[in-house]
Amino acid sequence: MAAFAPMNETLIIVPTYNERENLPRLVSRLLSLPVPVDLLIVDGNSPDGTGKMADELAVKHPEVHVLHETEKRGLGRAYIASFKWALKEGYEFIFEMDADSSHNPDDIPQFLEAAKDADLVLGSRYINGIRIINWPLKRLMLSKAAANYVRIITGMPFTDPTGGYKCFRRRSLEAVDLDEVRSNGYSFQVEMTHKIWRQGLKIVEVPIIFTERMQGHSKMSGNIIREALIRVWQLLLENKLSRRPRPKKM
Repeated sequence: MAAFAPMNETLIIVPTYNERENLPRLVSRLLSLPVPVDLLIVDGNSPDGTGKMADELAVKHPEVHVLHETEKRGLGRAYIASFKWALKEGYEFIFEMDADSSHNPDDIPQFLEAAKDADLVLGSRYINGIRIINWPLKRLMLSKAAANYVRIITGMPFTDPTGGYKCFRRRSLEAVDLDEVRSNGYSFQVEMTHKIWRQGLKIVEVPIIFTERMQGHSKMSGNIIREALIRVWQLLLENKLSRRPRPKKM
C-alpha cells in the first residue's frame, strides 16, 4: 500500500477471520464516535468473504483501510504487520481491538484521555471488580488464573495483562524491535506489554466491560494456551530473571 497522510492521528487495528457478520456494525460504530479515528482491517484470507466486505467498506469510507494476508498467520503476525504499517503512515495513537463486539468502541475516548500521560493504556476487565458479561465460570476462572500466573512470574503489576484492548503511543511501539516479537497467539498480548514495561515506559490501566462474542466462534485453542504458558517463562529469562523493569542505560 502506498504511503498517505492519515486523516486522523488515531488508528484502530482490527484483525479479522470470518467476521463478515460483525464488521459492518463495528465500522459504523467506530465512525460514529465523538473522536475521529481511522480503521485498519487486517483480514487473514477469511473464507466467508470478510476481506471482500472490508474492501467494499473502504471504498465507501476514506477512514477505512485494509491489509490482506494471503493466509491466516495468527493474531501476533497480523498485529506486527499492522504496527509497521501504522508507524510508516505516521499515526500517534494505535489501538488493538477485537472485531466481535466484545470490546466496546465507546471506551475509546477514555483510552485516548489516559494516553495523554502514558506510553501504553491497557483495558482491564478486573479493575474494581469483575467486568465481564456472558462468560461461564470456568472461562472466568481460567482468565483470572492466567492473569495471576503472568503477574507472579513476570512481576508486571497489572490486573489484566492478557487483555487485547489496548492503546499504544507511537513511541512505545518504536521502542520495541517488532521483528523480535515471537508470540503468535494470545501470549502476544503479554509479550508486547512486557517488552514495553521492562524498558521503564509508563503503562496505565482503564476499566472496560468485556462482552463475550455476540456472533461467530471463539478462537481459543489448546495450542494457544500452551504457547502462553511457556512464553511467560521465556520473557522472565529475557529480562535476566528480573521481575522489575530494567531500562537500558544511555
